[in-house]
Amino acid sequence: MAEMQIHHQEDHNPNPNPNPTHYTQYRFPGKVPHQQVHNMDKATPSRFKPNAPKREHCICITVFLLLLGIILLILWLAYHPSKPRFTVASAAVYGLNATTPPLISISMQLNIIIRNPNRRVSIYFDRLSAYVSYRNQPITPHVMLPPLYLEKHSAVSLSPEIGGVPVPVSEEVTNGFAMDEAYGVVGVKLVFYGRLRWKAGDINSAHYGLYVKCDVLMGLRKGFVGQVPLLGAPVCDVNT
Repeated sequence: MAEMQIHHQEDHNPNPNPNPTHYTQYRFPGKVPHQQVHNMDKATPSRFKPNAPKREHCICITVFLLLLGIILLILWLAYHPSKPRFTVASAAVYGLNATTPPLISISMQLNIIIRNPNRRVSIYFDRLSAYVSYRNQPITPHVMLPPLYLEKHSAVSLSPEIGGVPVPVSEEVTNGFAMDEAYGVVGVKLVFYGRLRWKAGDINSAHYGLYVKCDVLMGLRKGFVGQVPLLGAPVCDVNT
């Protein structure tokens, strides 16, 4: 009976652990012991750490691009080309027929001076055409002009003959031209278009489109042939 009671007490012992100095550790969700965090930092793979050689390589590339940009900016400021300047010096009318609508025929010769204002850059006109319009409608066919080359800070004079071929126009153009001719003042527009490029030393720029509009106001009366006076200074608007 004594042995049975002893076993019975052992079975109901609330602390089955014979070692009273042993404690159970409880871990709460989301928390990691400090010692374990320290060990995890030491075991972090190297791919999460900055790569010093790659950083130095990126810095070298950035510095190189910055220096290249500064050099290009200095060259652009030194060789920045200005637009060519167009001036209509004189005009002559050798034939005019605006009495057979819807056609109009006019033969003109205009003297144009083209200037290169740049002191370090030359200009190549690889393609250049011209025509005359009245009230935003062409009254002459397009004329191809020869290629031009302007040295630094130079000028060239052109005297192309434009027109001589009947061109179909609206009734508004024929009536308006006849009224202006009777009044003695006719305003036309000389238009140039083409392509140009700049040259600085051995460096050639890309091709740029050229569009020039010159408003020409002439003292012209019906039946007059020859040199006509220009009323005011013709203004040429150059776009590249």
